[in-house]
Amino acid sequence: MAGISEPAGSAPLRPPAGWGGGGPPITSIERRGIEYVPGESRWGRPSSLFWLWAGAVWNVEFVYYGAIAVVFLRLSFAQAVVIILIGNLVFYLLTGLASLQGPQAGTTTFAISRASFGPRGNKLPSFFNWVTQVGFEIEGIAFIVFAAIVLMSKAGFTAGAPAKIVFVIVAVAIQAVLPILGHAAVLKVLRWLAIPFVVLFVVMAILTTSKVKLHAVPHGAGWGLLLVFLALVISAGGLGWTENGNDYSRYLPATAGKKRIVLAVALGAAVPSVLLEILGAAVGTAVPAAADSPTGLVAGFQTWFVVPFLIFAIAQLFAINTLDLYSSGVTLQSLIPSLKRIHCVGIDTVVCGVIATYAVFSSSFFGLLTGFLLYIILWLGPWCAIYLVDSWLRGNRYDHDALLDERGGRYFRQGGVHWPAIIAQLAGGGAAYLWLNASSGGVLASTGPLSSRNDGSDFSVFIGLFVGGAIYWLLARRTVRAEGEATPAATG
Repeated sequence: MAGISEPAGSAPLRPPAGWGGGGPPITSIERRGIEYVPGESRWGRPSSLFWLWAGAVWNVEFVYYGAIAVVFLRLSFAQAVVIILIGNLVFYLLTGLASLQGPQAGTTTFAISRASFGPRGNKLPSFFNWVTQVGFEIEGIAFIVFAAIVLMSKAGFTAGAPAKIVFVIVAVAIQAVLPILGHAAVLKVLRWLAIPFVVLFVVMAILTTSKVKLHAVPHGAGWGLLLVFLALVISAGGLGWTENGNDYSRYLPATAGKKRIVLAVALGAAVPSVLLEILGAAVGTAVPAAADSPTGLVAGFQTWFVVPFLIFAIAQLFAINTLDLYSSGVTLQSLIPSLKRIHCVGIDTVVCGVIATYAVFSSSFFGLLTGFLLYIILWLGPWCAIYLVDSWLRGNRYDHDALLDERGGRYFRQGGVHWPAIIAQLAGGGAAYLWLNASSGGVLASTGPLSSRNDGSDFSVFIGLFVGGAIYWLLARRTVRAEGEATPAATG
């Protein structure tokens, strides 16, 4: 029977030496949600974050993202490689920087976000993040079901509507296991999975080398579509993970080295993202079906490799969904603090299952996916900038008691809303839409006026980050600096 980590009234868990055996047992259930993690319970190390992100991002989804560049957007292979390198190596630094607050505050990302927005004002970005995390979960479940359908077809079984529904139910049940167990189980299992996933990548690369046609799109795309792909890479990668960072770094001691944290997170996620997306772009030059569906990649493999690939792909998709479901659970708890973390995981699982069923049967799934990845930039860019500017202004100092105080405290300010953050968030999102190109978003298709007038380009990421961060700095710099100076530095 699984244990419960840190039961009430017992001594806090202390890690033995070495990360591999540190922390609670893998079968223990984490009771803590957004509640403060005391210093004596901080069993993590920066290296644990490297393996966490590596284990999650070595994933077939990123191969598919790379294929989109060549097949849908008509970039040349060389263009795709340049954009992939820029989008990942630069913007995963944002994920690293957005992992520095957890060790100081001892709580999750959207509990810390209350310092910027106020406990009531923070419900706006928390809701956006909850929808985003559930959206990524739905994407993963749909990919899992598509892979399972192909796997069953190899066994001579044609999956009809009832079978697809059963696949969804089984998939959402399996994906809930690690998030229910909690933080320790997530970190340890993803670390174990990183190496076999690397081996799979090497085999995939070897099998596709002889089939790639690197000059299949000789002239490439115009600058407008280059920027659209850059926006997609950033959204699915470095920017798209900033809202998860502190959910996992909060178990590190406050004294953990900042540079080590940033590098561990950034490299752990960026290296597999770059390699997998470049592989996807290469596969896309030879196998156009690679971007027609999540399982189109198998058209480029020898018959004997298809079944092992699909089995590993399903395992990989469960791995990345684990991060999303864990984070969506603690985000929902920051929205409704009366709920327990495990209850939030259960609610998210049901919501994900219902909408994933619709997605699996939808004929416009891939358009919806592209639109989703582009639209989340509208809130995520401004929020990320506000979050990081706020952390910088206050010297990364947080009052953990005030962060969890719903009715008063240092961050309650004017009725629980910090209006500079709300204004910056709305202004940044509005400005980002002006230069958004989501024309490939299916029923969600839309193009901002500045994009329409500039060759269909997409500067939404950069505008959202700049406008949101600049407005927040202008409106809040004095008060937030004063709050930081009045807050003692964390020592745990």
